[in-house]
Amino acid sequence: MRSDVVKKGVPAAPNRSLLYALGYTKEELERPLIGVVCSYNEIVPGHMSLDKIAQAVKAGIRAAGGTPVEFPAIAVCDGIAMGHVGMKYSLVTRDLIADSTEAMAMAHQFDGLVMIPNCDKNVPGLLMAAARVNIPTIFVSGGPMMAGTLNNGRRTCLSHMFEAVGAYYAGKLDEAGVEEYEQNACPTCGSCSGMYTANSMNCLTEAIGMGLPGNGTIPAVYSARLRLAKHAGMQIMELVEKNIRPRDIMTQAAFHNAETIDMALGCSTNTMLHLPAIAHECGIELSFDMANEISEKTPNLCHLAPAGDTYMEDLDRAGGVYAVMAELAKAGLLDTSLMTCTGKTVAENLAGAVNRNPEIIRPIDNPYSKTGGIAVLKGNLAPNGCVVKQSAVAPEMMVHQGPARVFNSEDEAIEAIYAGKIVAGDVVVIRYEGPKGGPGMREMLNPTSAIAGMGLDKDVALITDGRFSGATRGASIGHVSPEAASGGPIGLVEEGDLIAIDIPNHSITLNVDEAVLADRRARWVCPEPKIKTGYLARYAKLVSSADKGAILE
Repeated sequence: MRSDVVKKGVPAAPNRSLLYALGYTKEELERPLIGVVCSYNEIVPGHMSLDKIAQAVKAGIRAAGGTPVEFPAIAVCDGIAMGHVGMKYSLVTRDLIADSTEAMAMAHQFDGLVMIPNCDKNVPGLLMAAARVNIPTIFVSGGPMMAGTLNNGRRTCLSHMFEAVGAYYAGKLDEAGVEEYEQNACPTCGSCSGMYTANSMNCLTEAIGMGLPGNGTIPAVYSARLRLAKHAGMQIMELVEKNIRPRDIMTQAAFHNAETIDMALGCSTNTMLHLPAIAHECGIELSFDMANEISEKTPNLCHLAPAGDTYMEDLDRAGGVYAVMAELAKAGLLDTSLMTCTGKTVAENLAGAVNRNPEIIRPIDNPYSKTGGIAVLKGNLAPNGCVVKQSAVAPEMMVHQGPARVFNSEDEAIEAIYAGKIVAGDVVVIRYEGPKGGPGMREMLNPTSAIAGMGLDKDVALITDGRFSGATRGASIGHVSPEAASGGPIGLVEEGDLIAIDIPNHSITLNVDEAVLADRRARWVCPEPKIKTGYLARYAKLVSSADKGAILE
């Protein structure tokens, strides 16, 4: 066993003495040591129940003949961090999580790992660590939150909550109405109830083969989630016995499968940051261009919030991720020969998958659209590309041209939006919020929700070198690369410049003569860094552009 280096022989006697100090017995040390990486904390709703998941995982490990050893991983709640300096500390935790988990796994020589994440950066951070350490690993998340219900019976969620703030500033909702949303939008523990980033990544963990069936969709409050955790604890022992490792599962073809399922589900645009970063740890390159190639041939089968009025619990009842995969497999869009953490191939896993509700999961021959949920746009404003969740864009905004309203930070933009200074037809440009310029690439849920809450989501576009929450809807185009702080053309845009967006043709154009842009480029000076000390300053020096996954180089 890998752990023998700290357990066997006279040279390991000092190591064993410390293990005995922890209360382990000789019998326990004769079994494989399984690291249980638990992201439990008391500030993230998606993580408040993970201590129960960890107990269930450990019970499963013991039942199958292993010895569980729990240690923590951090996690940030993006919703609580939203709209202030805290959001700069969200994306950057993905690398802290990967680094610290690698350090713990290597320092203590575990034989296998069970990862227990749930929220936005925690899931990809642990997937990155799994690829990096490359010992047998399985994931079991905490599960999604249930949708809320308003007094009028309408179901609701976190994206409605943010949009309610915009409606308040537009005079469409009073304080009592805002309070009704805040009391009902998030009724249970779990990752927020729509196809936002956390649920997108938990579904894709299942899709890529690193989580058991139901990992992405079984609600956090269901007892089935505890049974899933016990089975994950049992299954890690089979993976250890057969030496099935993350890089045996997360192959190039598996990432292609994941991107295909991403398009069908209508996942968050943040997957376009996280999948390349995870692939990078596997020694695999995922390009922006590949996303469009996959999207062109992959129909969008699901319209969960914020694209529609259905939620993760509905997807679970309809058959979950495997039912979506089964629809895609019918059309030959998946490689079903691939190994997964079940110890079986994708084809074997899908043998009993059934689509129980064709309204929630559209059949392959009756999709919401013939192309996938995400599109990558390119043009002189974004030479290396930018990303939009096209499945959540109103038809009338798929092609749009309007004057630029330019802001050098999210804070400036939100102030103008709340003050009613943005009007129909405008193209809001928020720059110097990229991975390097932010630093930390803040999510822009506040401005996009304000625009939607004011009823302008079918009239106003928003473009940024920052990123968007999975809860964002509308013509919200992020990840503009190169970013402004790296000298990208978005830094050259001036108030009133015409910007043309053509999502079906994957183009984004700044309609300014090249000679004028050359003159602006010659005069451009990068602003002083917003943060000059601490982790964010170090991060800004090392981080790549968004089109490369904002990896640390």
